Amino acid sequence: MAEERKGAVTMRGNPMTLLGPEIKVGQKAPEFHSVDKGLQPIGLDKFKGKVKIISVVPSIDTPVCDAQTRRFNEEASKLGDVQILTVSMDLPFAQARWCGAAGVDKITMVSDFKEHDFGNKYGVLIKELGLLARAVFVVDKNDNVTHAEYVKEVASHPDYEATLAAARKAASA
Repeated sequence: MAEERKGAVTMRGNPMTLLGPEIKVGQKAPEFHSVDKGLQPIGLDKFKGKVKIISVVPSIDTPVCDAQTRRFNEEASKLGDVQILTVSMDLPFAQARWCGAAGVDKITMVSDFKEHDFGNKYGVLIKELGLLARAVFVVDKNDNVTHAEYVKEVASHPDYEATLAAARKAASA
């Protein structure tokens, strides 16, 4: 049975339960098994030796998720060798359609719809909704977590500047 963190986040003020452990700075980033927008298996191991920003959104077709994903796509070219992943429960086909319509081409879309493996391992699966909570993780070249933010109110934006600063620091290490 997955660990339950009641009231860990809110959705429009309503307390929600997150399933899985809270990921903390300094720990190893858990390996996960999800699919990319072409339905091919994808996990942390695909990005060995790279700094990674893992941006987690509930649904790509909502305003804050859309803005968050576009923002990280814009920042990608300024970050050099930093790999940016956006993880959601959206079907891979919806992710591919959204990226095409939005012109988003510098990030890797990851769909956790199938096994919810990412959601359970990173502690972002919202029990009541079956969606992922908004969160951002920065993982260094050795797969250590150097930044972790669980956005308390799911409808709010993450701290972009703190995330980008952590990614730049990890990239220059």
